[in-house]
Amino acid sequence: MSTSTPLLSPTRIYVEPAAALLPRGREVLDRFPDADRVEVDSHWRIPELHGDEANAQRWVRIKREALVLGVKKSLSARPNGRSAHFIAPSTANGCAMACAYCYVPRRKGYSNPITVFANIEQITGYLARHAARQGPLTEPGQIDDQAWVYDIGENSDCSVDALVSDNVRDLVSLFRDLPTAKASFATKYVNRDLLDWDPRGRTRVRFSLMPERTAKLLDIRTTPIAERLAALDDFRAAGYEVHVNFSPVVVHDGWLDDWRVLLESLGDATSSATRDQLAAEVVMLTHNQPLHEVNLRWHPRAEDLLWRPDLQEVKRSEGGGVNVRYRRGLKRELLDSFLALVAEHAPYLRVRYAF
Repeated sequence: MSTSTPLLSPTRIYVEPAAALLPRGREVLDRFPDADRVEVDSHWRIPELHGDEANAQRWVRIKREALVLGVKKSLSARPNGRSAHFIAPSTANGCAMACAYCYVPRRKGYSNPITVFANIEQITGYLARHAARQGPLTEPGQIDDQAWVYDIGENSDCSVDALVSDNVRDLVSLFRDLPTAKASFATKYVNRDLLDWDPRGRTRVRFSLMPERTAKLLDIRTTPIAERLAALDDFRAAGYEVHVNFSPVVVHDGWLDDWRVLLESLGDATSSATRDQLAAEVVMLTHNQPLHEVNLRWHPRAEDLLWRPDLQEVKRSEGGGVNVRYRRGLKRELLDSFLALVAEHAPYLRVRYAF
């Protein structure tokens, strides 16, 4: 992430009228008083931002300078079963970062700047009622031993969202007082403002990690890996449950050697107290042909690692999209090699799931 160019500096805010009337909407507008305001009917339909692949050369600029303010229309907590028991209703979608492998931009025209939802009271009220209906967790498992876990950042990075509004802080405050539930989100951005939020163990922060050499090519506009590692102890000491995501695991020449270095760095960077509560998720790369074609327009070097027809096969997603992943038999071999490396160089690390 460049230190000379700000991650987020909105010059234009696209606003749904209903969002501007809500207290959180007014707060967001007041936070960026110099930004031009453009009224839109729907945060999903903004032609100059969404659905125009010709924007490829402008995406980073769009992510930095554009912000969308809307209202979340439908609220549901979808069952998950991997990272969390439920996917919470989004309080934002989109991202100011530009990771070359990210699946989220496919849903909203690829450039996909941050959309923040202003009806936060409605969302937190829904989550409180949903958690209350679940009662206590009766079957401990790989997700958690004691609490229902809600992923609050499926379609955005909550650490970056917190630069825009207080939605994430409100969610952390909500789960702090829910005795049977906890929040969870993955992040590639170190936002140290979160250290003052007093989560009391009820929010799990999953720091996404990959070897530095790979991250420099694929993790565009994110916090450097060394800074993420340096944050782990601090977030644990501040009251967060701290986990790590090894995601995506990308296969290339020397990939296992690079991961060995990272695993050794992880151990060196963390205290015994952090390691005692640390767990990991492992996700092998899944890519997508339309995203591949778009990446060729703005960041073709990334595709040298991401697009490997010699190693990959087509897989249709649950949503009907056509993705590519490492071939079934080969993927099992690659994953086993990776897990053996973790067992050797980070024996303290519990792998919650790997796929």
